[in-house]
Amino acid sequence: MFKRIRYRLLLSYLAVFASLLGIFAIAVRFAFTRSLSEQITDKLTAIGKVAAANVEFEKGHLTVESDFRPQDLIAYHQGLQWFDTQGNLINQQGKTVLNLPFLPNKIVQIQTGKVPIQVVNVPIIASDNGELVGYVRVSQSLEEFDETLQKLDLVLGGGIIITLVFSGIGGILLTRQAMQPIEESFQKLKQFTADASHELRSPLMAIKINAELPLQYPEEIGPKDAEKFQAIASATNQMTRLTEDLLLLARTDKVPDQNRDTLNLTSILENLIQLYKPQAEAKQINFKFELIANFQLIGDAVQLTRLFTNLFENALYYTPSGGVVEIKTSRIGSQLYVNVQDTGVGIAPEHIDKVFERFWRADQSRSYWSAGSGLGLAIAQAIAQNHGGLISVTSQLGVGSCFTVRLPTS
Repeated sequence: MFKRIRYRLLLSYLAVFASLLGIFAIAVRFAFTRSLSEQITDKLTAIGKVAAANVEFEKGHLTVESDFRPQDLIAYHQGLQWFDTQGNLINQQGKTVLNLPFLPNKIVQIQTGKVPIQVVNVPIIASDNGELVGYVRVSQSLEEFDETLQKLDLVLGGGIIITLVFSGIGGILLTRQAMQPIEESFQKLKQFTADASHELRSPLMAIKINAELPLQYPEEIGPKDAEKFQAIASATNQMTRLTEDLLLLARTDKVPDQNRDTLNLTSILENLIQLYKPQAEAKQINFKFELIANFQLIGDAVQLTRLFTNLFENALYYTPSGGVVEIKTSRIGSQLYVNVQDTGVGIAPEHIDKVFERFWRADQSRSYWSAGSGLGLAIAQAIAQNHGGLISVTSQLGVGSCFTVRLPTS
């Protein structure tokens, strides 16, 4: 039980920490990408201004006198294009140029594709009258930009993974240390429960004997006294059943290995079916079963009998007259499965996770039934887990429930 809690705490801690790291990484990447994009835009703008300063405007025509060497532009994966005010291309340098239509109103353009390109449009202003005479479009390949982002993603991703690994190791130690006092307290509580239940056996037995003795001689006591002694005997039986169940739960994980033998689970189920058939017939319940022959596993016969006894009693109690209780067995690999399905009242979805809790009942006002202690399903689950298995349940209100017991063959 505590192992699952530790795993859940560890996973929750890692999930929260991974979310925070992911948010941090996204924020870093966003800030870095924006800063790098602004640097590229500023650099291209500066190049465009230099290129625009080398343009002469005479008699309505632009004359380009570029100081940039074509080989430098090619080496830096850049390109220059000069346009007049009508958007007509006048001259260009470099191989990295944009193929998109010229849009003078758009300062920054990005061309996606095999080779992504970013361009900045810089206006050319005549020096004598300050009129707009043309535009310079500066292009820059974004391959290095994308490679830089990929390296950043690798660094951030690797950093997150390494941090989560070390955090997981630290989380295991921390959760173990945090759960240790709780586990020790729980063990002390279990020991106290076992000791108290054991000590209650003798006084309860004495009360039961003394309460039943007068009932054997009804002629010596009045009717009202007989009712009182009967109530005392009934309450004593309930308390005895409760103490036995608590003692069993407290000692479930201490079943000695020498009690484990190779068992025929089919025989155990067949014996229980024969035992509860009269109860099913008295309640007009169709008790069906479909068992695989020679269903063998290693376990404690007494414990497993108690497990399926609790499930059978639970199914028969909550199934109304005319209903069906069906027992099926199957095998998948090294796992044995036993389904106990009924057409009873069912369990609400919000209560599914609580059915194996001690003393929990969907109807809290319901009184004890058949001297029941409210621990039947908790005991069944504890026995299954003690055998390396598990009990799961599916249910629907007004339709019925299906308890599936999974047990390993060895």
